[in-house]
Parts: sequence; structure tokens; C-alpha cells
Amino acid sequence: MPANLTTIRPANQNDVSLILSFIHGLAEYEELAHEVIATETDLRHSLFGDQPAAEVLIAEHGGQAVGFALFFNNYSTFLAQAGIYLEDLFVLPEYRGLGVGKALLSFLAGLAVERRMGRLDWSVLKSNQPAIEFYQQLGACGLTDWMQYRLDGEALLKLGTSTPGR
Repeated sequence: MPANLTTIRPANQNDVSLILSFIHGLAEYEELAHEVIATETDLRHSLFGDQPAAEVLIAEHGGQAVGFALFFNNYSTFLAQAGIYLEDLFVLPEYRGLGVGKALLSFLAGLAVERRMGRLDWSVLKSNQPAIEFYQQLGACGLTDWMQYRLDGEALLKLGTSTPGR
């Protein structure tokens, strides 16, 4: 199928099951399926509740939902501008190479420009060479001077409950 059959649309509450299936597909691809604890209820609340934590785009190719991008705003103090942080990008394996991923990233870049944001950021597993090559072909550059850190689970709980006055 030609790439021009790809359309991008914002997700809605009726897409929750689809979004969760894409999350599972991404986790399987990254060999991290054991880490997915999200449920449809969790997604409905966090994506479409009173205070949405993120936005989702759905990619359709030839009328079939074939991928998604989940993103949220971040902020650069150096730029004094918001940006977009792409948390997840996934395209079904049989639709890779047809321009679907590029369409999703192009749409996100357009949103960043339209919203007057300073940048579009994301992370990629060092072992995901096909994705790294894809991103480099688009003109993205890997940040070599920065390391990503995370607090979660017990460490997050411990630090979060040790704050005086809480």
C-alpha cells in the first residue's frame, strides 16, 4: 500500500482498547511485556479524565488502525518554552517501512510548531538499532552528554514519603 494512505487522528475514549493493544505490542517488541500493568480503566482515567496526563495519536493506513504515538508536554527552562515528549511510538510490524512512523513523527513536529514549542524529545533503547537508524534518517540526533535517570517503585515511595512536612 502506498504511504499516502496513512492518516493521523487524535485518539478518543473509544480507542482505549486499541491503545492498550498497541502498548502491549510495543512492550513485546522491546521484550518488556512483563512490565505492563496498565488497564483500560487506567488509560481511560489518565488519558481522557478530568486532567489528561498525555495525548495519543492514532495512525490509520488504508482505513486500518496500525500505530500510535503517546506524548505529553515538557518544558525547557533554557528556552523558556514548552516542548513535546514522545513517550511511545509503535507501528504494527506488517506496516513498518510504509511511512507510518514518519507520518506520526511529522504530525507531532507539526503540533510542536503549531503550538509554538521549542522541541520534540524522546528516548530509544540503545539496543533498538532499527529505530535509531530511522530517527537519524529524519535528522534527529542522539544526545550523548545526557543520561536519563528514573525513580520508581520502592525508591520513589521511600523518597516521596521522607519529605519533612508530608
